[in-house]
Amino acid sequence: MPVKKGDFITVNYVCKVKETGEVVDSTVEMEEHHHSEEEEHPHEPLLVVVGEGWIPKGLDEALTGVEIGKKFEVEVPSDKGYGERDQSKVRLIPLRRFRRDNLNPAPGMQLQIDGKPATIRAVGAGRVQADFNHPLAGKTLLYDVTVEKILRTSADKVKSLMHRRLPSVNLKRIGLKITPSEASIELPDETFLIEGLQMSKRQIASDVQKYFPKITEVSFIERFKRSTRAKSTKKSSPPSRKRRSSPQGKR
Repeated sequence: MPVKKGDFITVNYVCKVKETGEVVDSTVEMEEHHHSEEEEHPHEPLLVVVGEGWIPKGLDEALTGVEIGKKFEVEVPSDKGYGERDQSKVRLIPLRRFRRDNLNPAPGMQLQIDGKPATIRAVGAGRVQADFNHPLAGKTLLYDVTVEKILRTSADKVKSLMHRRLPSVNLKRIGLKITPSEASIELPDETFLIEGLQMSKRQIASDVQKYFPKITEVSFIERFKRSTRAKSTKKSSPPSRKRRSSPQGKR
């Protein structure tokens, strides 16, 4: 059955810049391309809800009508990728501002400035050129894509939405109960100390209610169990009693 708009699918792909052949993104391990810790996804099929704009528009549009398991190539021009370069998004920022934050900017460095991602293009005498364009803006991209599967059940779809927000959590350890109006999610104890867990839970609830309009309530269960470690059974010695000496009479 071909892919249609609104389907939950998983895809593998390799993305290259057409002009240079440079691999800039991949869901599969490649010798010439290694993901850094900051990249958005690990080496595994990527979840896509077709038509939702989670991926570049040109790639999203090309998925409709594709058969499962078929490998195909898509050329995505910049206007349907990451946009054209906008010179107004290149700014000069005083170097002292970076020094104040204990930063030593260098060409090619990517960082957040005023909450926005930027790439350092040049460092001069007292000024830094920061580029707020997406690194792939203005580039034509080539994707080698395979649609791996379509998710059919509500449980698979909800768990995939959870994995998108909590990628480090083992899905097999998540408890899930779905009724027509409610989704109840039991989180394993290894999630309790994840940074930003409350925000992730809020995002998961929002995603579930968006794609399952009949679900009006999403609840999360966190169980804190008593430790099973054996308690020490060593008995403490009773406190020694101080012996009182009898007073000696006078001779």
